[in-house]
Amino acid sequence: MRQGAGGISSAPFSLPMAEKKKFNYGGQAVIEGVMMRGRKATVTAVRQPGGSVVMDIQPISSAYSGRMRRIPLLRGVIVLIESLVLGTKSLYYSANMAMAEEKEEIPSRAIWGMVALALVLVVAIFFLAPLFLTRLANPLIPNPVTFNIVEGIIRLAIFIAYLKVISLLPDIKRVFAYHGAEHKTVNAYEAGVPLEVDDIRKYSTAHTRCGTNFLLVVMVIAILVFTFIGRPVFWLMVLSRIVLIPVIAALGYEFIYFSARHEHNRLVRILMAPGLLLQSLTTGEPDDRQMEVAIAALKKAVEIDQEEAVPIPSA
Repeated sequence: MRQGAGGISSAPFSLPMAEKKKFNYGGQAVIEGVMMRGRKATVTAVRQPGGSVVMDIQPISSAYSGRMRRIPLLRGVIVLIESLVLGTKSLYYSANMAMAEEKEEIPSRAIWGMVALALVLVVAIFFLAPLFLTRLANPLIPNPVTFNIVEGIIRLAIFIAYLKVISLLPDIKRVFAYHGAEHKTVNAYEAGVPLEVDDIRKYSTAHTRCGTNFLLVVMVIAILVFTFIGRPVFWLMVLSRIVLIPVIAALGYEFIYFSARHEHNRLVRILMAPGLLLQSLTTGEPDDRQMEVAIAALKKAVEIDQEEAVPIPSA
């Protein structure tokens, strides 16, 4: 369902409800916009080249909100799939809205093809490349524990270097500014203040439940998991770096879930500090117009949750 919202006055992912009355809103930045996930629907708000804000509403499938989403470890895998599917749909919508004036539409298969390629590159760069690089020094690292720690350090170094490089690209900087707008808006909402630009401006661009935190936690947990595996024959090591990714992601999600529920605990704050610091690379200070878009998306998501029925998207 697409809605115009010009002249508005005003991310891996949301966690399960701790109780029926509470829901942790969250989302992600997209091209010239923000997607917010509510209980019942995702709302993607995009600033078009002409200046108006349009919104796309997609009901949440029961596959992402049923009983399985509350089962420890399994819910982490479900959320990972949900984030990929819903995020890709929002990205597809935002890309086409950003090109509206050119009267061109990107084929959906092109977007999904890029996502598939990105997943392959993620596995190759962040899981296989560190293993192959560490193997080059294999004669100097006889201890399996040391081997896996060195591999983990290389993985972290590649990850941080990657974030640093892409944060320098102008187009990515703009997306990261929308990421900052998303965080400011969610932080303000959770603090109970009015969702207006002047009220949310003072809030931080960092958030405990950010996908950047999740990815950093995954990198650290991977060290522990692969150390437990040890150093079997090389082909088994390669296979483990691929097939254990869902397990590592599930463990990472549980850590983020626990941390979000105990974020005022001193030890939890210490453990989450590196992830919050790393968000300085993946978020930027948004301008008023970017905050307006994030506010529009969250307001609509909350509004839909308060309605009895979810608007059905038009064909």
